[in-house]
Amino acid sequence: MKPLRPARRRRALAACAAALVAAPAAAGCGYAPAAVTSKAATARSAADLGGMAGLVRAAKKEGRLNVYALAPDWANYGEMIRTFERRYGIQVHNENPGGTSQLALGAADKRRGQDRAVDALDLGTSFMRNARGKRLLAPYKVAEWQHVPGAQKQADGTSLDNYGGYVSIGCDAKAVKRCPTTFAELLDPRYKDKIALNGNPTEASAAFSAVFAAALANGGSLDDIRPGLDFFRKLKQRGNFVPVQSSLATIRKGETPISVDWDYLNLGYARDLKSKGVDWRVAVPSDGQYAQYYNQAVNAYAPHPAAARLWLEFLYSPEGQNTWLRGYSRPVLLDRMERDGTADKQAAARLPAVHGTPKFPTPEQEDAAKVAVTEGWGKAVG
Repeated sequence: MKPLRPARRRRALAACAAALVAAPAAAGCGYAPAAVTSKAATARSAADLGGMAGLVRAAKKEGRLNVYALAPDWANYGEMIRTFERRYGIQVHNENPGGTSQLALGAADKRRGQDRAVDALDLGTSFMRNARGKRLLAPYKVAEWQHVPGAQKQADGTSLDNYGGYVSIGCDAKAVKRCPTTFAELLDPRYKDKIALNGNPTEASAAFSAVFAAALANGGSLDDIRPGLDFFRKLKQRGNFVPVQSSLATIRKGETPISVDWDYLNLGYARDLKSKGVDWRVAVPSDGQYAQYYNQAVNAYAPHPAAARLWLEFLYSPEGQNTWLRGYSRPVLLDRMERDGTADKQAAARLPAVHGTPKFPTPEQEDAAKVAVTEGWGKAVG
C-alpha cells in the first residue's frame, strides 16, 4: 500500500481567472467593521487569546459555529461535528450538507457582516484560491502549524491542506456483473446508464478531479485536460454516463451503480451500504491516478471568530486527524503521526492500495484546466 503523502507541492486548483475578483474594501460596502476587528477575529494563533484555554473560553462564550456543505458521510464529518459539539458545548450549524465548494464560497462572500455568515471554510483548492483572491481569509496558525509541510500551507496562515484522497471507481457488485477498475473499461457497452460523478466539474472539486484523472488516462497531461472532456463526451454518446449527482442515497436506490469519486467517499459508502445488502467495491484506477487535498481556513468575516479558530485547532489535533483517517481519507499530518505513534494504525491499514506516484498540477496548470472545463463541460455532456 502506498498512501498519499503530504510532502507534495501544494495543489491550488484555481478557479477561472475571471472569477478571481478581489472583494471591495469593508468601508463603504456595508460590511460590519466589528466582524473583523474584535480580539478573536484578529487572533493569528491561540497565544493571542491567552493560549488554548483562553481560546476555548472565548469560543464557548460565542456558543455557535457556522459551517457549510459538510456532508456527514464526507470523510467522517458527521463524527467530527458530533465530537466537537460534545467536547466544547458549541452548537455547529451545518447549512446545506449536500452543497458544493462553490456554494460554500458564495455564502461566505455574500454574507459578510451577517450573523449567518460562514465561520470556517472547507473548500477544494480552486475555490480556496478564489476565496483568497476575494480577501475572505483570516490568517491563523494552529498549534500544529509547524508540522504541516511548507508546501501544503500558505506562509501567511490564510489556509492549509486538510485531508486528501485519490480519484476512484466505486461499483455495486450485485448490480454490475463485472466491476470496472480502469477508465478504459468504463467505455464498455455493458455499463450503459450506469456511470455517474459526484457533482458538476464546474462547481465541485470531486467531479473536476475525475475529469483530470480521465484526461491522464486518455493521453492527456497536466497541461491538457481536454482528453478528459473528450472521454466523458464518449461516455455520454455511448449512453454510459448518467447525469445524476452520485451520493449514498442514489447508490442505495440503484440510480448510480458506478460512481467516479474520491476513494474515501467510496470506501465510506461501502461501509455504510453493507448493512443494506449493497456490495460496493472500490478501485483506484491505474490508468488515471490523480490525488488532491481539500483546504481549511477561517473566514475573515466570521460572526463567531473564536469558535472558527477552535474548530481548526480541533481538526488538526491528533483526535481530529484520526477522525479523518477513520473516514478513509489521508490527513495532512499522517506522516508525523505515524512517526510519533499517534496515528490510528487500524484505520491507516484500511486505506486502499495504490501503486505508482500520483501526478499533481501546478497552480498555472490548474488555472488552464479549470477554464477549459468551465468552457467545455456543457458541450461535452449537455
